[in-house]
Amino acid sequence: MENVGIQVVSNTFGIKVKRICASCQHKCIQKDGTRFCANMMLKVEQKFVCKQWEMSDGMKNAGLGGGAVHLRGTEEEVINILG
Repeated sequence: MENVGIQVVSNTFGIKVKRICASCQHKCIQKDGTRFCANMMLKVEQKFVCKQWEMSDGMKNAGLGGGAVHLRGTEEEVINILG
């Protein structure tokens, strides 16, 4: 794992995502708040990155709503940054 030269990638909707543990699909947060990599079975920190990094589902879908935040499980708009 490295902490040098953080790369930025774009998701399908053009949202820039840092290629670090914080945005990784394999990240797990334990009950005590420590970050754990389920893929490598190691305790990690937010800005670590490894060759097995995979964009999390949440980051893949960022921008899907077109600037609107909906109440989960409903169509009710909570925030609309586009007006």
